[in-house]
Amino acid sequence: MKSGSPPGAAAFSRAVFNPTAVKFLVAFAVFAAILLMPTPEGLTLQGQRSLAVMTFIVVLWATEVIHTSVAGIIGVVLLVLFGAVPGIGEAVYGFSQPVCYFLIGILTLGLAVHQSGLAERMAIFLMRGAVGSPYLLYLQMLFSFAALTFALPSASTRGAIMVHVYEQVLEQWNIPQGHPFYKATMMAMGALNRLGSTALLAGGITPVVASGLLGDFSWTQWFVIMSVPFYANLIVGGTMLFLFYRAGFRNQGAGDAAPVLPGPIKPAEWRAGAIVMVTALMWFTDFAHGLHPAVPALIALCLILLPRVGILTWGEFERNVGWTNFFVIATSLSLSHALVTSGAAAWFSETLVGGVSQLVSSPMLILLALCVCFALLRMLLPNIAGYLALVIPVTMAAAESLGLNPLVCGFAAVVVGDSAVYYGAGGTSAVFIFQRANISNPEIFRFGITMTVAVIAVLMLLVVPYWNLVGYPLAP
Repeated sequence: MKSGSPPGAAAFSRAVFNPTAVKFLVAFAVFAAILLMPTPEGLTLQGQRSLAVMTFIVVLWATEVIHTSVAGIIGVVLLVLFGAVPGIGEAVYGFSQPVCYFLIGILTLGLAVHQSGLAERMAIFLMRGAVGSPYLLYLQMLFSFAALTFALPSASTRGAIMVHVYEQVLEQWNIPQGHPFYKATMMAMGALNRLGSTALLAGGITPVVASGLLGDFSWTQWFVIMSVPFYANLIVGGTMLFLFYRAGFRNQGAGDAAPVLPGPIKPAEWRAGAIVMVTALMWFTDFAHGLHPAVPALIALCLILLPRVGILTWGEFERNVGWTNFFVIATSLSLSHALVTSGAAAWFSETLVGGVSQLVSSPMLILLALCVCFALLRMLLPNIAGYLALVIPVTMAAAESLGLNPLVCGFAAVVVGDSAVYYGAGGTSAVFIFQRANISNPEIFRFGITMTVAVIAVLMLLVVPYWNLVGYPLAP
């Protein structure tokens, strides 16, 4: 401290310029700016307040100034305190949604696979196939994101099972959690695994909701349209992660561990495998029974916790299921719901899409500008179903008025919206993996932005010409 400086000056300076304090002040400044500005035309006061709260929480999530679940709960409280929703019932809307209980079900399924020893057996199989090479293991994993979709359509289910398997491999290879190869593996599972699902019409919420909004598509039609963009993004994203964490792939200790031999299959492994197969079969036959995906997941949870039949005790379930994930998803759904019901999301999407379409005249430039808008909207709307329900109708209407193919613009909204994750609360299939791996939100955000740029480039240079070849030109 300089001579003559007041004793409290240095302490005040450290407090003000502390990185945590700066991040929180930035988040609060954004919140206050949106809250106090004159209400724009077409936006309700409730909508303005919802937008302010959601933006505030998104900044907290992205900077990780406080724990993500705490930030989400703060958001729910602010919705009530600032009158963004009619009451507490609307503020805790997310806690009543099936997807939260679907998440708990599939987390329990993954935990059962781990506890039974089945994950270890699968890990031994992977290690043998990789022959001690991190490069081969990584390629195996990227390939499995597409291949396993045909057996386990839900990215969340695949992730919940695979995270335990790859943790076993990395532990056997003595690769600690902070190691670059560990991060590359977990980032791929959290950010790229979902890309395999959306290429299939039966691949979860995204393709089902999107196809319903875009029109009636057969399984084959959807695969023809979406396989090229999503598999191309999987390859590009996998390459970028490799470049981000390439130092970890040169790990020399991976192949030095003593080989592990699988023992005889235990009864618990048979039971875990049977529960996984029955649950997957129920998801694949939803066209016949009409059950929400959360129902088979909860049936699996019940079977896993039943005495004699199951694998886990209630105490093991309570301690290890990862309740943080439940709170993060539930609060993000509540915040997204507030944006939708208050009209803020519709106003924001119409303003962005409508404003951009008036600025440029070239079809490709319009599509490029729309893609930037899609990415901004996706940052604000962590619920993919809510994002699609708002963006696709607005985009298709704007495209038609500008003489563009509405379907192509709608397809682009799906590809951009579902190809990048910007923070840990950005999706059911990602949140629990990032939490387990202790990957920070700034690191996720950095890759999310990089992935967005790559996705838009792939869309413009490869996918749009491909869609033209298969009968969907941008400018008919």
